[in-house]
Parts: sequence; structure tokens; C-alpha cells
Amino acid sequence: MDPRDTAPDSWEQEDDGEATIDGQLESSFTSLNVNAKPFVPNVNAAEFVPTFAMKAHSENVDSMALLENGDTEMTQEEPWEQKEAEPNKEEPGGGCCGDREPEVIAATEEMGSEIVEEEEEMPAPKVPSMQPDAPKKEHINVVFIGHVDAGKSTIGGQIMYLTGMVDKRTLEKYEREAKEKNRETWYLSWALDTNQEERDKGKTVEVGRAYFETDKKHFTILDAPGHKSFVPNMIGGASQADLAVLVISARKGEFETGFEKGGQTREHAMLAKTAGVKHLIVLVNKMDDATVNWSLERYEECKEKLVPFLKKVGFNPKKDIHFMPCSGLTGANLKEPTDMCSWYTGLPFIPHLDSLPNFNRSSDGPIRLPIVDKYKDMGTVILGKLESGSISKAQQLVMMPNRHVVEVLSLLSDDVETDDAGPGENLKLRLKGIEEEEILPGFILCNAENLCHSGRTFDAQIVIIEHKSIICPGYNAVLHIHTCIEEVQITALICLVDKKSGEKSKTRPRFVKQDQVCIARLRTAGTICLETFKDFPQMGRFTLRDEGKTIAIGKVLKLVAERD
Repeated sequence: MDPRDTAPDSWEQEDDGEATIDGQLESSFTSLNVNAKPFVPNVNAAEFVPTFAMKAHSENVDSMALLENGDTEMTQEEPWEQKEAEPNKEEPGGGCCGDREPEVIAATEEMGSEIVEEEEEMPAPKVPSMQPDAPKKEHINVVFIGHVDAGKSTIGGQIMYLTGMVDKRTLEKYEREAKEKNRETWYLSWALDTNQEERDKGKTVEVGRAYFETDKKHFTILDAPGHKSFVPNMIGGASQADLAVLVISARKGEFETGFEKGGQTREHAMLAKTAGVKHLIVLVNKMDDATVNWSLERYEECKEKLVPFLKKVGFNPKKDIHFMPCSGLTGANLKEPTDMCSWYTGLPFIPHLDSLPNFNRSSDGPIRLPIVDKYKDMGTVILGKLESGSISKAQQLVMMPNRHVVEVLSLLSDDVETDDAGPGENLKLRLKGIEEEEILPGFILCNAENLCHSGRTFDAQIVIIEHKSIICPGYNAVLHIHTCIEEVQITALICLVDKKSGEKSKTRPRFVKQDQVCIARLRTAGTICLETFKDFPQMGRFTLRDEGKTIAIGKVLKLVAERD
């Protein structure tokens, strides 16, 4: 037989099976990843049994088949699993590591995530397991407010741990990482301060969100930033809340700085009141501190200083305010009563929240959903709290003030998909018929039969809270109304209102100064959505801010039609 005949024959055979593999091996060895991390074996790992070995039921799989099988398995795996197995890999898969990847994936599948724990950051599980009857629980939004470093995020993290929203392993990981940064007391706040900047500085910037459930109610935690630079974010958080928790630090010196003129304790309590929070719980935190040591005198001292101020803001001390001592770091008096504090006889924090009376909300009112945030994700997604009415899937709605007709593709209430949602729920809606660029925070979703009012000019009653000089017509400030932020000018002062009797002055004032109440005409730079306070309180309250300070709070009395 001619040798030339046999040669192509054997080449073909090689082509069928092993040549491709050889080629792969060769290419992978030429592009070796020199900077790959050294492989640290996990001594406690369970024995590694590859999935294909189980399928074949044979131990003597030859090495070529093993490689081939490994490769096909890797292509079948969804790409995100590859990423998850090695999130810290900086170079696009150098050879041998690339070949080891399917084994790593299979191994992590086989033995829980013992390897993964060391290699990657586990995100905190934020979605509670839902029972079939879960949506019937009443939804309550709780905003945590107070001076910077009073312990808001730490209390939020502790509550999530006590109610089982964050598992122990995740917290231990946070604790390890926090220790490495010499910040071991911060680890609880990391459950809510998720981005790197917030963790490095130990300050909340954006409003963190998390959920927890008690026997009767479903709560959304809104963790507002305490720093004065981020007050606009805090106003956005408070405008979604039904209930505010004012966290104050009992530690010597810290309470005083938070409460003095420049402190955030005062401003936050006032902003919460204007944002429409009816009930306030004051948590006196850091009671376990060495300077306090659960002393009743210090607790009473904080209470005495706060009550007159909260009264001035408009809270009724007997009905609207509830004080309680606690320690966010140790979790004392949050879920279980503590022995350290025998003089406090009330309920701990979480049981107290559970025992609050229900809010009366009308689900048959007009639909009003102020938009807090928006992003692109397989369509346009918006976030907001449904203030009134109820929304269901596939419903046609109108986006005001631009009058875009949109359709609801899907509804998520606290990250759990539902078919319909009632008032008071925090929703994510996926919309059809509008681009993400066409939406701004402060826009409002309404039903076509009952649109909300929009305009630029309105009359409002304003209380000047803090302003050094006088305010005259022509004064510019920033208006925060529901979730909308817009520049505004006071175009005219109509009259002064007497604080005690409520009488209006006959003559027009030429200016107003601190602590006065007046009725003024305001004009915004652009068209905004708003309602009168009488018709719809949530969309008729506002704050005016300037130079990073809250100057005035007010309510919309009437909308003025535009003159063309």
C-alpha cells in the first residue's frame, strides 16, 4: 500500500479527536498568565468529585476525555457563574487558570461555598422568603434620621441581623474586613452602607434600603445620611417614610454637638415633620458607652432637652413621640429587653414597632406615585412609594408633567414580584412607552382619569426657620417638594400670619425674617407636579433650602394658573 495513502488517513483520525485538544493546550501554554495569584489549597474542602465522573460512573476516564468534558461544561455554564467563581481575576483568563475554571465551578457547586467565602464578597440577602399570604401584611416605611455618627446604620444592621435578614456568616465576614481597617465597631453598618466610599469613611451618603418583617407588619428601612452635605438625599428618604426614628447618641459630648445650632438632630427632626412623618420614635443610642453606662440621669437629660424642641417643630409629645434607650452595637433593647436597664419598662424597639396602630390609607383614591429614582434594566425601571390608589400589572398610566402614556410591564414590591400593589408600598415598576432619559425624579405617575396638577406658580404659607438676614421678593432658594428638587423664586409676599391667632395682616409686608410666618407667591424655574395641602398633604408640603441649610418649611395653599 502506498504510504502516501495512509498518511492522510491517520491525519484525519487525529483531526477527529485529539488534534483540537492539542491545539488548545498549545495555545494555552503559549499565553501563560505569569501574574496569576498563587493557588492556596483549602484544607477543609470536601473531596472534589467532578460532575462528569458521576455521570459516567467510571473512575478510569482518560485525561483527554476529562479535558474535553471540562471544556464543554464550561461553555454550558452560564457566564455569570464563571464570573462569580473568580471575581477578583484581573486578567482575561490566562491559560492554565482558564483550564482550571470548570473544576472550580463544579467544586463550588459540590461543597456549598466554602471556597467562595474566602475569595469573594457575599452580598447581603435582602429579600425575605415570602409566604403565600405575605403581601397582606401592612407595609410601613421607617426612616432612620439623626446627627452624623449617632449610630443609624449600625442600628439598621443590627435590626436586620436580629430579624434574620443578614446571616451570621456575612456579618462575621464584615467583622473581619472591618478589623483589617481598624474599624471593628463599624461592621454592622456595612449591611446598609454597601458602597466602598461609604465603608471607607464610615458615613452614609445615599439612602440605604432594606426590609424586615415582624409577625404583623412588613417594614422597609430607609437609612438616611446624617452628614449635612447630604441633606437633600435625606429629604428624599424622609418623603417616602410613614414613621421616623430619630437616633441620638447619649455619649458625653456627642449628644450636645448633634443638638446645637449646627447639629443635624434639629434639622432632621424638622425635615421629617415637613416630609409628613406623623409618628416619631427617639432612640437614645450608645447607652452602653463607658461615659453613660445605662444611667437614667443621662437618659432623662437628653429627653428634657429634646422635648421642647420637638414640640416647637410640631410633634405632640404625648401622642406622637416615644422615647426608648438602646445600644445599636450590642443590640440591647432592640428586640429583647435588657437586664442592664431595669428602669425602662416599655417594649423594646421591634415589638414596639409591631404594636403601633395601623395607618389608614385609601386604596380607592387617585393614583399618585412620586418617582425617587430611575434606571435602565430590560426597559425603563422607576422606583417610588405609592402614596395613594392601587396599581396593577398591564395598567395604563400617565407620567406627569409631560403627559407620557405608559404601561406597567411588571411590578416589584420590596423586590418581590406581585400583580397589584396598594398605597404605602415601595415599588419598582418596569414601564413601556417611555425612555429612561425622559424621566426625572419628582415626576409623578397618575391614572388618566385623575391627573395631578402641574404648574410653576403657587401661593404657599411659609415658616421661616433659620435665616440670618431678611427675605424679600426676588429671593431664590431650592424647593424640595415630595421627591422633586427645583429652583424657586419668591416673587411676592402677600401677608404675614400671626403665629398664635392665625390672623393675616392687612398690608403687604416688605420683607420677612426668622421665626415669622407669611403667605407668599412662589415661581419655580421649570414645571413641577404639586397639589394643595388640603387636597393631598403628601404632595403639598415642602422645604426651602439655601447654602446647605433649611431656611423655611411650608404648605401649598393654591395653584395659580399661568398667564400666556
